[in-house]
Amino acid sequence: MTDRPPNIRHYAALAATVRHGSLSRAARAVNLSQPALTQAITGLEASLGVTLFQRGPQGMTPTEPALLLAPRAEEAIRHIGSPRVTGTQLRAFLAVVRAGSYAAAAEATGISPASLHRAVADLSVALGQRLIDRRGRSLALTPAGERRARGFGLAMAELRAGLAEVAALQGKSGGRIAVGAMPLSRARWLPEVIARFVAEWPGVDVVVHEGSHAELAGPLRHGEIDVMLGALREVTLVDDLAQEAVFEDRPALVMRAGHPLLDSPDLAEAMFAYPWFLPGRETPLRRYWEHMVQALGRTVPHVGIECGSTMMIRQLLLAGDGLTLLSPDQVSVELKAGVLAALPTPVPVARTIGITTRAGWRPTPTQAGFLGLLREVGRSLAD
Repeated sequence: MTDRPPNIRHYAALAATVRHGSLSRAARAVNLSQPALTQAITGLEASLGVTLFQRGPQGMTPTEPALLLAPRAEEAIRHIGSPRVTGTQLRAFLAVVRAGSYAAAAEATGISPASLHRAVADLSVALGQRLIDRRGRSLALTPAGERRARGFGLAMAELRAGLAEVAALQGKSGGRIAVGAMPLSRARWLPEVIARFVAEWPGVDVVVHEGSHAELAGPLRHGEIDVMLGALREVTLVDDLAQEAVFEDRPALVMRAGHPLLDSPDLAEAMFAYPWFLPGRETPLRRYWEHMVQALGRTVPHVGIECGSTMMIRQLLLAGDGLTLLSPDQVSVELKAGVLAALPTPVPVARTIGITTRAGWRPTPTQAGFLGLLREVGRSLAD
C-alpha cells in the first residue's frame, strides 16, 4: 500500500485563490472553471480536515492554515514547472529515479511496473521531453530528466513541510525529519541531539541516512533529506548549499594499544614507518593529513588502503601496526576499553564540523527546533 500522490491541481487552486482573493480571478489564473476550482479547494479542505477560506461578499478570505500552506504550494508548483504534471506522474518518476529501475520501483512502492511505465511515459509526453534513457538493463536520466528529478524532489519536500505546518497548527504530532549523517556526526553529536529531540517532540520521526558527503549531497539537493551533518567543504564547491559552522574537531593519531609508536621519542619521524588507513582524497580529513605531512617537510606517503568506514578502520588497526587520523569521539568506546590508543598530532589538525542545508531552505517549526538542538549540543561538544 502506498501513500496517495498529491493532487497538484488542488494545490494550484489553493495558491491562486490566496494570491488573487477571488474565485473568478483564481480560476482564470489556473485555467479552470470556477466550479472546478471550488471543487478543488473543497477536496483539499476535506483531505486536510481544515477550513482554508472564509467565504463572504468581499471574496475568499484565507484562514491561517491556508496562509501557511499557500507559500509552500507556490514554491512546489514553481519547482514542478508545468501545469500538466499530475501527482501520479510525479510520484512514479521519482520512484523510478530513486530505485534505478522499474522493477525495483514497483517493489518499493507496490505499484505495478506497467503502471509506472505508463505514468513516466505520460509525463514525458506532457513535458515534451525525454526523461529516461535505457542503457541495456539499466536506466539513465537525460539532462532534462536530471533537472526534473531535482525540481520534483524539492516540490515534494515543500508540500511535506506545508502539511507538517498545518498539522502542527491543528495540534497533531507527526511528520519526520530526514538527516544525512557523515561519519563524525554519528559518534556523539547526532545521537545526543536525537535523544533530546524525541523527548521534546514526541511523535515526530527522525530518519538518518548514513554516507559520505558525495553520497549525501545529491539527496540533500533533491529534497530527499533536510539537513546534512559533518565536516564542511570549501564554499566554492557548494555554492548552492548553505553551510553553518558549529564546532571544531581535532583529530588524533589512532592506533592499537601497545603500538610501538606509543614509546617512540620522535613521533613526527617514527610515524612514517607504518602503513596508513585513511579516507579518500576528496575528503577534508585526508587533505588535513596531507597538509600535516607537508608541514613536517615530508613527501606525502602512499596510502595503500583507502577507507571511510570507522568500523573497518578499527578492525584494521587492531590487526596490525597501521595508523589513522580520527576524532577520538569516533572511537571513544575503544579508547576507554584500552584496545585502541590515541596521540596528539605532531602538527595541530582541526576541521570545522557543521550543518549543511539547501540555500534558501525554509525549515518548519519542528525542523527549526531540531536545528536549535544541533547548535546547542554542538556548542557543548566544543566546550
